[in-house]
Amino acid sequence: MSKKVAVVLSGSGVYDGSEIHESVFTLLALAEAGAEVQAFAPNCDQMHVVNHLTGEVADGETRNVLVESARIMRGNVLDIAQANVEEFDALIVPGGFGAAKNLSDFAVAGSGLTVNPDFLALAKSFHDAGKPIGLICISPTMTAAICGEGAECTIGTDPETAAAVNATGAKHVDCEVTSFHVDEDKKLVTTPAYMLASNMVEAKTGIDKLVSSVLSLA
Repeated sequence: MSKKVAVVLSGSGVYDGSEIHESVFTLLALAEAGAEVQAFAPNCDQMHVVNHLTGEVADGETRNVLVESARIMRGNVLDIAQANVEEFDALIVPGGFGAAKNLSDFAVAGSGLTVNPDFLALAKSFHDAGKPIGLICISPTMTAAICGEGAECTIGTDPETAAAVNATGAKHVDCEVTSFHVDEDKKLVTTPAYMLASNMVEAKTGIDKLVSSVLSLA
């Protein structure tokens, strides 16, 4: 029987939503492994909207996280409030600044971050049920909030971000871009992806390994 995986998105676009390459690589790896996927996203406004051509914030423009996530999923995405942990074997969260702006406020609050309550409730329900979780790129900054103090994770090798992760109560482990880290006790798998990747191949290699590891733990 194929595994069923919930994938949580945070918009569409690296600067204000889900990183599109990471999201597609995750979905592709799951499809190649024969897993069934349902995507979810919070039904709320983004923290802000960024012009991806200039990198500047588009003043006065608002976009909905769920609506924007539908771009990546060709429309097949549900409100995260509808997600039921009992229907799934695992949870995976791609990165992008949306994870640090829409799923949490790490981009603003750093180690004092708070996490979107609907996402946090879902993620903690996976953890409490002993089901594996995969966090990609900047998403591991939410590790302590989801899995508790002392949970091991990686965002790569950036010392400033690693220090912020440690300050949340998680334990950061340095990791190369094409590799991944597993906290066996917490059933948490993390990989740096575009926190370190200089090209798509590097990002995809780490994500492929993360997906394989998550499915093996499910």
